[in-house]
Amino acid sequence: MSAHRMSDPLDRRRFLTAAALRGATVVGTGVIGATALGAVDADAVFAAPLRRPLDPAVPAGAFVEGRITSIDGGVLEVAGSYGDHARVRVTNATSVWKVRATTAASIETGDGLYARGVPMPDGTVAADAVWVNIVNLHTTIRGIEKTRLHLAHGSHEIVGNLLPATSSASYSGAAPTADLSGLRIGQGAQVLGAWRPSDDSVDIVRVAVGPGAGHRR
Repeated sequence: MSAHRMSDPLDRRRFLTAAALRGATVVGTGVIGATALGAVDADAVFAAPLRRPLDPAVPAGAFVEGRITSIDGGVLEVAGSYGDHARVRVTNATSVWKVRATTAASIETGDGLYARGVPMPDGTVAADAVWVNIVNLHTTIRGIEKTRLHLAHGSHEIVGNLLPATSSASYSGAAPTADLSGLRIGQGAQVLGAWRPSDDSVDIVRVAVGPGAGHRR
């Protein structure tokens, strides 16, 4: 099934670059902070795999990735990228990220998902954090409009939606800023955001330009 132990040597970046959006990086989300299993901000999903929970009293965790095929109360049925299947239990204690910190009510059938949690005796994974539709794309900026960017990711053209009070830019590794005026057509850009299954566009949380951004596959 698609629940993997945290100690599994599987490179998470490999499956993060193999999911939906016609080949783009898609997974599933969390509130900024940290838990016994690790950080739950948007960047945490792309960090090095956890070997053990931060709290030794907490059992080894698991992660689940894939697309949500159905929702039954607080249980998400998830079809993994490799033909596997898992059931993720979401509670009031679960941190949920979907562009920003939100609640389980915003999770929908068809969303992509990355979840981290603890395996339960009934076969479900009790989610500590869920990242919904999260993407981390290396792109090239092809066009700039007031409310969106046009991006090239390999052979795919992607529309990046700029969100007031949410989208930010990081220039050459500097701290993120709401000032997007430094973005230029032709720049390599690393985009962190959330995929919209309805139209394959991406809601941009942060776009980083400068050395090391963009172009990588």
